[in-house]
Amino acid sequence: MTRDVPAAFDGKGYRRVLISSFIGSTVEFYDFLLYGTAAALVFGPLFFPRLGSAAALTISFATFAAGYLSRPLGAVVFGRLGDRIGRKSTLVITMSIMGGASTLIGVLPTAAQIGVAAPLLLLALRILQGIAVGGEWGGAALMALEHAPEKDRGFAASAANMGAPAGGLLGTLAFAAVALLPAPQLMAWGWRIPFLLSAVLVGFALYVRVRVSESPLFVAARERAEKSATGQRSPILVVFRRYPGHVAVATLASLATFLYAIFMATFGVTIARSAGLSATTVLACTALASFVHVFAIGFYARLSDRVGRKRVLLTGCVLSFVFAFPLLMLLSSGRPLLVLAGYLLGSPIIQGCLLGPLAAYISERFATESRYTGASVSYQFGSFLGSFTPMVCALLWSAGQRSFGNAGWTQFTFVGLFLVGVTAVSAAVIASSRETLGSAL
Repeated sequence: MTRDVPAAFDGKGYRRVLISSFIGSTVEFYDFLLYGTAAALVFGPLFFPRLGSAAALTISFATFAAGYLSRPLGAVVFGRLGDRIGRKSTLVITMSIMGGASTLIGVLPTAAQIGVAAPLLLLALRILQGIAVGGEWGGAALMALEHAPEKDRGFAASAANMGAPAGGLLGTLAFAAVALLPAPQLMAWGWRIPFLLSAVLVGFALYVRVRVSESPLFVAARERAEKSATGQRSPILVVFRRYPGHVAVATLASLATFLYAIFMATFGVTIARSAGLSATTVLACTALASFVHVFAIGFYARLSDRVGRKRVLLTGCVLSFVFAFPLLMLLSSGRPLLVLAGYLLGSPIIQGCLLGPLAAYISERFATESRYTGASVSYQFGSFLGSFTPMVCALLWSAGQRSFGNAGWTQFTFVGLFLVGVTAVSAAVIASSRETLGSAL
């Protein structure tokens, strides 16, 4: 069996690709997740002023969710481009779209200035963000994976996943800085600064990204296709005709990962705030956990290069089974140090273990000529399903309050069962799937 390591391995070029994947993913998720903070703090009164405060917040979060719902579309569109014109060129396109959308949000007139057109334009730009990030992940993961030696593929592919908490941390810090402004200045112009900063960050990331070489595996696959009488086939048709089982396995295996990622970013905040913690304290806990999360993802990915993807993923599922209810107890404790412990448990420990090996576990299932499409679609389908987590948790929380009352963590009993149940689905799929460590690409 032919190994997938390039004959003339370029260690310096490989390290440059890792840095590019991490920085590019960080900037993409800075833009994507920054929107969530703005939606929670300023978008309601600025773009939906005629609604009551509760309704404005709800609609504001609905536009945030639109970014997740549009991510599968980005996976299909840019997966095709990535498998046809190349990983590098496609990543330049996705980053340019994300940077442009975020910068335009920073200069977007509010409802007080242009009326109903303002929220419609905001929604359109959020959908563009979702499409861009839907195409970004697969390319960032594959550029690193396909340049890496076989023994480092798990760690290399995780560079894209490490960018998500790094970008979230950067966005939290940027908004926390402008939040120090007096409220009138924050609402008038301060909130725009983090979005406008995106233009600078994207410019730097593009400079890094255009200096890396194209994936050697993609170049070889394109040359084979050009010599073939049949030429290149549609990647999306290849994926769903040849690999429908792989798509289903990868999507369901990733459910637990997205469950915890979105739960900790949304409903975990709700639990901590309902227990009496201030928004500033919760943001501080989120930021500290995000910092640790970056390194945890790399650690678990590296571990998967030693013991296998399945073992690490199943360990994450076991951690969920054991600690789901203690996690809820910590988040609802009302004590800052215990809430911080909850964030560290939910993000770096549980979700980090689930996310670290995931990029390689998914990507190694598909052939080079359709890997961008197959990996992107599978990952973003999981993201789409995970986007319903806050809504489901809110309904289960209400049911728990009716059954167990409002005091203590017991009101979150049904939420805990939901965490365990979804994780059980992922665990069953992972346990029955094949190991991909050592497979030829």
